[in-house]
Amino acid sequence: MKLALPSPMAVGVLAAIAASVSFSAIAQQAAPAQPPPAASQSAGNAVASPEATNTRMNRRDRNSSTTTPTDQSNDSTAVHLVAKVRKAITGDDTLSVKARNIKVVANQGVVTLRGPVASAKEKARVQQDVANVPGVTRVDNQLDIAMDDSH
Repeated sequence: MKLALPSPMAVGVLAAIAASVSFSAIAQQAAPAQPPPAASQSAGNAVASPEATNTRMNRRDRNSSTTTPTDQSNDSTAVHLVAKVRKAITGDDTLSVKARNIKVVANQGVVTLRGPVASAKEKARVQQDVANVPGVTRVDNQLDIAMDDSH
């Protein structure tokens, strides 16, 4: 029995068709999905609610002299210092959840603290905890006292 093989041209055409079909299917699957519009945008209202605005903080952070988390050094000494400071803060059971979640930036022994705390007493307590960490030469306390009562 003799088998008939397709011509090389037919094989090439079939391979090209199969590849184009597979490629278009892959391209469709790889296309990023568009997120649904937010409820406020779909209603035609793009203004943020008063609770979501933090204009005062944004203005402060635009100042190039303000230390932000992007100023954190990747030097191993600074990274280890931040870890020790974070451990001191989270290990203090007297602090609120807000205080335990503050931003900590360290550069050359200077530790900058940013974020909300529950009270002036708590602000001072965090500063004291951080100042007691070995390797901290100075604490730049930029903590804000939160205006609401949620901790």
